[in-house]
Amino acid sequence: MRGTTRDPACSAEIEASGIEAATADPLRPGTIFDLVGDVTVVHWLLGDAQGEPAELDALHGTSLEALLEKLVDTPVRGFVYEAAGDVAAESRQRGAALVRSAAQTWQIPVEIVDSDPVESDEWLDATFAATERLLLR
Repeated sequence: MRGTTRDPACSAEIEASGIEAATADPLRPGTIFDLVGDVTVVHWLLGDAQGEPAELDALHGTSLEALLEKLVDTPVRGFVYEAAGDVAAESRQRGAALVRSAAQTWQIPVEIVDSDPVESDEWLDATFAATERLLLR
């Protein structure tokens, strides 16, 4: 399992949880493509992302779309999208629509998690269940 961060200083925290840390920027999908050579499921868990409104909109719009278009040419066989959180609802709804469209267009198996991240146990259960469904396909 690999977790990404834009800030290399956060790598130790990721690794302390037992996850391999990698530096990538979701606003630059190319930094993610470099990491998916041995990945089965990608999780786009950015419903509570923080930043400038234009950046947040891109995370659930243009950057997400660019990533989805390229995943078809990788070993990735599933995509989990977080559709709940503090990011503007219209951005998250647009992101969910892009994910559904990718599923239809490129036959990418997807799961959309809409559990509130504040309810951490419920969110974690929903995210694990979504991952499991993708792995069992």
